[in-house]
Amino acid sequence: MTARLRLATGELMRDVAFIALGSNLGDRSMYLERARTALAALPRSRMLAASTVEETAPFGPVTQGAYLNQMVALETELTPRELLAALQGIEHGAQRTREVRWGPRTLDLDIVCFEQQTANEPDLVVPHPSVADRDFWQRELRELRGTLSSRGAT
Repeated sequence: MTARLRLATGELMRDVAFIALGSNLGDRSMYLERARTALAALPRSRMLAASTVEETAPFGPVTQGAYLNQMVALETELTPRELLAALQGIEHGAQRTREVRWGPRTLDLDIVCFEQQTANEPDLVVPHPSVADRDFWQRELRELRGTLSSRGAT
């Protein structure tokens, strides 16, 4: 288990996590909406902002429909490991299956990065190893950081 970071005052550290949301099966907009609602309800967390939703082509060798993608900024006391477990629970609630790598999915939630924390474990790498390869993630990160900066939130 990842240790929670504490400030000198003993309070748990709050960090900002940037989470990518994607869907290319069923009612894609509904899956993104439900994911945003579930993320906003996570314990010790607060939704700060959500990027514009955009449609993108899928990655990988599997023929499939286009994705709706969005990114959110979530202020949280959760560690990367705790957040990953929460995201997988939300995906499970959306009937996400993991049968084919890069295959179609009702909901895909990825930790893109944290403002302060990193992770390098076999099943959890933060920042996400593909962040530099996904132009839409770069656009969404710029949008969210601009929004947070203009609000004085980061």
